[in-house]
Amino acid sequence: MALANATEDIAYDFPPLPLQEWEKTKDTLHLYLQIVGKIRLALMPRHNHWWNATLYVTSRGLGTHPIPYKFYTFEIDFDFVDHQLLIRTSTGAGEQFSLQHGLSVSAFYTSVMKALEVMGIQVDILAKPYDNKSTIPFAEDHQHASYNPEQVNTYWRVLVTVDQVLQEFSGRFYGKTCPVQLYWHHMDLVVTRFSGKSIPVKPEASVVEKDAYSHEVISFGFWPGDEQVRFPAFYSYTYPSPNGIELEQLNPRQAQWLDSNGSPMALLNYEELRTLENPRTALLDFLESAYQAGAALAEWPIEELKVIPLNEL
Repeated sequence: MALANATEDIAYDFPPLPLQEWEKTKDTLHLYLQIVGKIRLALMPRHNHWWNATLYVTSRGLGTHPIPYKFYTFEIDFDFVDHQLLIRTSTGAGEQFSLQHGLSVSAFYTSVMKALEVMGIQVDILAKPYDNKSTIPFAEDHQHASYNPEQVNTYWRVLVTVDQVLQEFSGRFYGKTCPVQLYWHHMDLVVTRFSGKSIPVKPEASVVEKDAYSHEVISFGFWPGDEQVRFPAFYSYTYPSPNGIELEQLNPRQAQWLDSNGSPMALLNYEELRTLENPRTALLDFLESAYQAGAALAEWPIEELKVIPLNEL
Protein backbone atom coordinates (compact mmCIF):
# COMPACT_ATOMS: atom_id res chain seq x y z
CA MET A 1 0.00 0.00 0.00
CA ALA A 2 2.86 2.36 0.85
CA LEU A 3 4.37 1.69 -2.57
CA ALA A 4 1.07 2.52 -4.26
CA ASN A 5 0.83 5.78 -2.35
CA ALA A 6 4.40 6.67 -3.29
CA THR A 7 3.65 5.92 -6.93
CA GLU A 8 0.55 8.09 -6.80
CA ASP A 9 2.54 10.93 -5.24
CA ILE A 10 5.16 10.75 -7.99
CA ALA A 11 2.47 10.71 -10.67
CA TYR A 12 0.93 13.84 -9.18
CA ASP A 13 4.22 15.66 -8.52
CA PHE A 14 5.78 14.77 -11.87
CA PRO A 15 2.92 14.17 -14.33
CA PRO A 16 3.65 13.55 -18.02
CA LEU A 17 4.28 16.79 -19.93
CA PRO A 18 5.00 15.82 -23.57
CA LEU A 19 5.69 18.99 -25.51
CA GLN A 20 4.02 17.88 -28.72
CA GLU A 21 0.68 17.28 -27.00
CA TRP A 22 0.31 20.78 -25.57
CA GLU A 23 2.57 22.89 -27.76
CA LYS A 24 -0.23 25.00 -29.22
CA THR A 25 -1.51 25.85 -25.75
CA LYS A 26 2.04 26.41 -24.52
CA ASP A 27 2.76 28.85 -27.33
CA THR A 28 -0.38 30.86 -26.53
CA LEU A 29 0.29 30.79 -22.78
CA HIS A 30 3.88 31.88 -23.40
CA LEU A 31 2.66 35.02 -25.15
CA TYR A 32 0.15 35.74 -22.36
CA LEU A 33 3.06 35.52 -19.90
CA GLN A 34 5.16 37.89 -21.99
CA ILE A 35 2.42 40.52 -21.92
CA VAL A 36 2.09 40.39 -18.14
CA GLY A 37 5.86 40.15 -17.68
CA LYS A 38 6.39 43.26 -19.79
CA ILE A 39 3.91 45.17 -17.63
CA ARG A 40 5.89 44.20 -14.52
CA LEU A 41 9.16 45.13 -16.21
CA ALA A 42 7.80 48.55 -17.19
CA LEU A 43 6.71 49.52 -13.68
CA MET A 44 8.99 47.73 -11.21
CA PRO A 45 12.07 49.57 -9.92
CA ARG A 46 15.20 48.17 -11.52
CA HIS A 47 16.72 45.19 -9.73
CA ASN A 48 20.03 43.53 -10.50
CA HIS A 49 20.16 40.85 -13.18
CA TRP A 50 16.58 41.55 -14.38
CA TRP A 51 14.93 40.28 -11.21
CA ASN A 52 12.39 43.10 -11.68
CA ALA A 53 11.03 41.39 -14.81
CA THR A 54 10.18 37.92 -13.52
CA LEU A 55 7.04 36.06 -12.48
CA TYR A 56 6.58 33.67 -9.55
CA VAL A 57 4.85 30.37 -8.85
CA THR A 58 1.83 30.81 -6.59
CA SER A 59 -0.62 28.44 -4.89
CA ARG A 60 -3.04 28.99 -7.78
CA GLY A 61 -0.80 29.62 -10.80
CA LEU A 62 1.72 32.33 -11.65
CA GLY A 63 1.84 35.94 -10.53
CA THR A 64 3.74 39.20 -10.51
CA HIS A 65 3.81 39.83 -6.75
CA PRO A 66 2.95 43.46 -5.80
CA ILE A 67 3.94 46.11 -8.35
CA PRO A 68 4.27 49.70 -7.06
CA TYR A 69 2.08 52.31 -8.72
CA LYS A 70 1.63 55.85 -7.36
CA PHE A 71 0.61 55.50 -3.70
CA TYR A 72 -0.51 51.84 -3.89
CA THR A 73 0.41 48.47 -5.39
CA PHE A 74 -1.28 46.07 -7.75
CA GLU A 75 -0.62 42.51 -8.83
CA ILE A 76 -1.59 40.35 -11.78
CA ASP A 77 -2.25 36.67 -11.15
CA PHE A 78 -2.88 33.76 -13.46
CA ASP A 79 -5.23 31.35 -11.69
CA PHE A 80 -4.66 27.94 -13.28
CA VAL A 81 -7.22 26.25 -11.01
CA ASP A 82 -10.29 28.28 -11.98
CA HIS A 83 -8.58 29.63 -15.11
CA GLN A 84 -8.93 33.32 -14.55
CA LEU A 85 -6.67 36.32 -14.89
CA LEU A 86 -7.03 38.56 -11.84
CA ILE A 87 -5.77 42.10 -11.35
CA ARG A 88 -6.04 43.41 -7.78
CA THR A 89 -4.82 46.50 -5.98
CA SER A 90 -3.94 47.34 -2.40
CA THR A 91 -6.88 49.80 -2.44
CA GLY A 92 -9.37 46.95 -2.89
CA ALA A 93 -10.09 47.41 -6.59
CA GLY A 94 -10.09 44.42 -8.88
CA GLU A 95 -10.79 43.17 -12.38
CA GLN A 96 -10.78 39.67 -13.82
CA PHE A 97 -11.62 37.68 -16.93
CA SER A 98 -11.67 34.03 -17.96
CA LEU A 99 -8.82 32.13 -19.59
CA GLN A 100 -10.37 29.81 -22.14
CA HIS A 101 -9.92 28.20 -25.52
CA GLY A 102 -10.40 30.76 -28.26
CA LEU A 103 -8.99 33.66 -26.24
CA SER A 104 -6.49 35.02 -28.73
CA VAL A 105 -3.35 36.85 -27.74
CA SER A 106 -4.95 39.97 -29.22
CA ALA A 107 -8.05 39.57 -27.05
CA PHE A 108 -5.94 38.81 -23.96
CA TYR A 109 -3.77 41.88 -24.54
CA THR A 110 -6.80 44.11 -25.11
CA SER A 111 -8.57 42.75 -22.01
CA VAL A 112 -5.53 43.28 -19.77
CA MET A 113 -4.88 46.82 -20.96
CA LYS A 114 -8.56 47.75 -20.71
CA ALA A 115 -8.78 46.34 -17.16
CA LEU A 116 -5.73 48.35 -16.11
CA GLU A 117 -7.21 51.48 -17.68
CA VAL A 118 -10.50 50.97 -15.82
CA MET A 119 -8.48 50.74 -12.60
CA GLY A 120 -6.58 53.96 -13.40
CA ILE A 121 -3.27 52.25 -14.15
CA GLN A 122 -1.39 53.62 -17.14
CA VAL A 123 1.45 51.57 -18.58
CA ASP A 124 3.21 51.46 -21.95
CA ILE A 125 5.01 48.34 -23.12
CA LEU A 126 6.75 47.31 -26.32
CA ALA A 127 3.71 45.31 -27.41
CA LYS A 128 5.33 42.54 -29.40
CA PRO A 129 7.00 39.23 -28.50
CA TYR A 130 10.56 39.15 -27.23
CA ASP A 131 12.96 36.45 -28.47
CA ASN A 132 10.00 34.28 -29.48
CA LYS A 133 9.22 32.28 -32.60
CA SER A 134 6.16 34.51 -33.03
CA THR A 135 6.85 38.03 -34.26
CA ILE A 136 3.21 39.14 -34.48
CA PRO A 137 2.45 42.29 -32.44
CA PHE A 138 0.20 41.39 -29.51
CA ALA A 139 -2.71 43.56 -30.66
CA GLU A 140 -2.69 41.86 -34.07
CA ASP A 141 -2.21 38.25 -32.97
CA HIS A 142 -5.44 36.36 -33.65
CA GLN A 143 -3.46 33.26 -34.62
CA HIS A 144 -2.50 32.08 -31.12
CA ALA A 145 -5.76 31.22 -29.34
CA SER A 146 -5.29 27.70 -27.96
CA TYR A 147 -5.97 27.19 -24.26
CA ASN A 148 -6.51 23.72 -22.86
CA PRO A 149 -7.26 24.12 -19.11
CA GLU A 150 -6.19 20.60 -18.19
CA GLN A 151 -2.84 20.96 -19.96
CA VAL A 152 -2.17 24.34 -18.36
CA ASN A 153 -3.06 22.96 -14.93
CA THR A 154 -0.67 20.03 -15.46
CA TYR A 155 2.14 22.40 -16.44
CA TRP A 156 1.49 24.50 -13.32
CA ARG A 157 1.50 21.41 -11.09
CA VAL A 158 4.95 20.59 -12.46
CA LEU A 159 6.07 24.16 -11.68
CA VAL A 160 4.78 23.84 -8.11
CA THR A 161 6.91 20.73 -7.52
CA VAL A 162 9.98 22.14 -9.25
CA ASP A 163 9.62 25.39 -7.31
CA GLN A 164 9.63 23.43 -4.06
CA VAL A 165 12.79 21.54 -5.01
CA LEU A 166 14.57 24.69 -6.21
CA GLN A 167 13.60 26.45 -2.96
CA GLU A 168 15.14 23.61 -0.94
CA PHE A 169 18.29 23.65 -3.07
CA SER A 170 18.51 27.44 -2.84
CA GLY A 171 18.53 27.24 0.95
CA ARG A 172 21.80 25.29 0.96
CA PHE A 173 23.89 28.26 -0.20
CA TYR A 174 25.09 31.26 1.85
CA GLY A 175 26.02 33.40 -1.13
CA LYS A 176 23.93 35.75 -3.23
CA THR A 177 21.06 33.81 -4.78
CA CYS A 178 18.16 35.04 -6.86
CA PRO A 179 14.57 34.17 -5.93
CA VAL A 180 13.13 31.11 -7.61
CA GLN A 181 11.50 32.92 -10.51
CA LEU A 182 10.12 32.44 -14.00
CA TYR A 183 11.80 34.33 -16.82
CA TRP A 184 8.97 34.82 -19.29
CA HIS A 185 11.17 35.35 -22.35
CA HIS A 186 12.05 31.63 -22.49
CA MET A 187 9.42 30.40 -20.02
CA ASP A 188 12.00 28.82 -17.70
CA LEU A 189 11.81 28.55 -13.91
CA VAL A 190 15.23 29.45 -12.54
CA VAL A 191 17.41 29.86 -9.49
CA THR A 192 20.93 31.27 -9.86
CA ARG A 193 23.91 31.29 -7.48
CA PHE A 194 26.62 33.96 -7.59
CA SER A 195 30.24 33.69 -6.47
CA GLY A 196 30.38 37.43 -5.83
CA LYS A 197 33.12 37.97 -8.40
CA SER A 198 32.50 40.40 -11.25
CA ILE A 199 33.66 39.51 -14.76
CA PRO A 200 34.48 41.59 -17.84
CA VAL A 201 31.39 42.36 -19.90
CA LYS A 202 31.67 41.76 -23.62
CA PRO A 203 31.22 45.07 -25.50
CA GLU A 204 29.18 43.35 -28.21
CA ALA A 205 26.75 41.84 -25.69
CA SER A 206 23.15 43.03 -25.59
CA VAL A 207 21.91 45.11 -22.68
CA VAL A 208 20.09 42.00 -21.43
CA GLU A 209 23.31 39.96 -21.42
CA LYS A 210 25.39 42.77 -19.93
CA ASP A 211 23.25 42.89 -16.80
CA ALA A 212 22.54 39.15 -16.63
CA TYR A 213 26.19 38.15 -16.89
CA SER A 214 28.08 40.90 -15.10
CA HIS A 215 29.15 38.41 -12.40
CA GLU A 216 30.10 34.74 -12.17
CA VAL A 217 27.03 32.53 -11.97
CA ILE A 218 25.90 28.95 -11.82
CA SER A 219 22.31 28.80 -12.94
CA PHE A 220 19.74 26.02 -12.62
CA GLY A 221 16.36 25.78 -14.26
CA PHE A 222 13.48 23.95 -15.83
CA TRP A 223 11.74 24.68 -19.07
CA PRO A 224 8.95 22.83 -20.90
CA GLY A 225 10.85 22.46 -24.18
CA ASP A 226 11.20 24.60 -27.26
CA GLU A 227 12.03 24.47 -30.96
CA GLN A 228 15.56 23.21 -30.28
CA VAL A 229 14.95 20.89 -27.30
CA ARG A 230 11.80 18.92 -28.03
CA PHE A 231 11.12 17.75 -24.48
CA PRO A 232 10.83 19.31 -21.02
CA ALA A 233 14.15 19.35 -19.20
CA PHE A 234 16.19 20.55 -16.26
CA TYR A 235 19.45 22.31 -16.96
CA SER A 236 22.44 23.96 -15.37
CA TYR A 237 25.30 26.01 -16.73
CA THR A 238 28.29 27.81 -15.27
CA TYR A 239 29.23 31.22 -16.66
CA PRO A 240 31.98 31.74 -17.59
CA SER A 241 32.25 28.06 -18.39
CA PRO A 242 35.48 26.59 -16.94
CA ASN A 243 37.62 24.35 -19.12
CA GLY A 244 36.87 20.67 -18.78
CA ILE A 245 33.50 20.99 -17.04
CA GLU A 246 31.94 18.61 -19.56
CA LEU A 247 34.19 15.85 -18.18
CA GLU A 248 32.77 16.16 -14.65
CA GLN A 249 30.35 13.51 -13.38
CA LEU A 250 26.65 14.33 -13.20
CA ASN A 251 23.96 12.59 -11.17
CA PRO A 252 21.71 10.75 -11.77
CA ARG A 253 23.26 8.72 -14.59
CA GLN A 254 20.53 9.91 -16.99
CA ALA A 255 21.98 13.45 -16.90
CA GLN A 256 24.46 14.50 -19.55
CA TRP A 257 26.51 17.40 -20.82
CA LEU A 258 25.36 18.96 -24.10
CA ASP A 259 26.70 21.84 -26.16
CA SER A 260 24.67 25.03 -25.84
CA ASN A 261 25.83 27.88 -28.05
CA GLY A 262 29.42 26.73 -27.73
CA SER A 263 29.40 26.05 -23.97
CA PRO A 264 28.61 22.87 -22.00
CA MET A 265 25.20 22.66 -20.36
CA ALA A 266 24.11 19.95 -17.94
CA LEU A 267 20.77 18.50 -19.03
CA LEU A 268 18.32 16.08 -17.45
CA ASN A 269 15.27 15.00 -19.43
CA TYR A 270 12.11 15.53 -17.36
CA GLU A 271 10.45 12.41 -18.73
CA GLU A 272 13.48 10.30 -17.72
CA LEU A 273 13.55 11.86 -14.25
CA ARG A 274 9.91 11.03 -13.57
CA THR A 275 10.56 7.32 -14.15
CA LEU A 276 13.06 7.17 -11.29
CA GLU A 277 12.12 5.78 -7.88
CA ASN A 278 12.51 9.10 -6.08
CA PRO A 279 12.44 11.98 -8.60
CA ARG A 280 12.74 14.73 -5.96
CA THR A 281 15.94 13.26 -4.53
CA ALA A 282 17.29 12.60 -8.01
CA LEU A 283 16.59 16.20 -9.02
CA LEU A 284 18.40 17.52 -5.95
CA ASP A 285 21.31 15.22 -6.82
CA PHE A 286 21.37 16.64 -10.34
CA LEU A 287 21.42 20.23 -9.11
CA GLU A 288 24.13 19.50 -6.55
CA SER A 289 26.34 17.60 -8.99
CA ALA A 290 26.10 20.40 -11.56
CA TYR A 291 26.92 22.97 -8.90
CA GLN A 292 29.90 21.02 -7.59
CA ALA A 293 31.25 20.59 -11.13
CA GLY A 294 31.13 24.29 -11.91
CA ALA A 295 32.08 25.62 -8.49
CA ALA A 296 35.14 23.39 -8.11
CA LEU A 297 36.59 24.18 -11.52
CA ALA A 298 35.81 27.90 -11.19
CA GLU A 299 37.43 27.89 -7.74
CA TRP A 300 34.46 29.10 -5.76
CA PRO A 301 34.86 28.89 -1.95
CA ILE A 302 32.56 25.88 -1.73
CA GLU A 303 32.86 25.13 1.99
CA GLU A 304 32.57 28.80 2.94
CA LEU A 305 29.32 29.14 0.97
CA LYS A 306 27.76 25.90 2.22
CA VAL A 307 24.85 26.32 4.65
CA ILE A 308 25.30 24.22 7.79
CA PRO A 309 22.18 22.48 9.17
CA LEU A 310 20.94 24.11 12.37
CA ASN A 311 21.46 20.92 14.36
CA GLU A 312 25.18 21.11 13.50
CA LEU A 313 25.66 24.72 14.63
